[in-house]
Amino acid sequence: MAATTDVSLRPTIARIWRGRTTAAKADAYAVYLYDVGVKPLAEKALGVQMFREDREGETEFVTISYWESVDAMSRFAGKDPRRIHHLERDAEFLIELPDSVQVLSITAALGCLGEAA
Repeated sequence: MAATTDVSLRPTIARIWRGRTTAAKADAYAVYLYDVGVKPLAEKALGVQMFREDREGETEFVTISYWESVDAMSRFAGKDPRRIHHLERDAEFLIELPDSVQVLSITAALGCLGEAA
């Protein structure tokens, strides 16, 4: 859960990170990513989700964090919100280190992330 409890804050920005690992390392990386990446991020963002897609021979992880503004995201990510914050053991787990994240403006949200349908 995010550190903020102001329910009037709505996410306007989604920050999306993707990384791939081998199938053999996927379970260990899932635990590591959650403990060292997702849980601390949840203390700063309005919300965070972690996704996993198991494929033949590799697994992709996607982490999406939600922010009230680019300024709020920049307080976490620094001047360049697309800058990667590699976790200490990412090089050990990931097939290749991602060089950027995707930052998207949220233009519509219904259900759990936005207005009632």
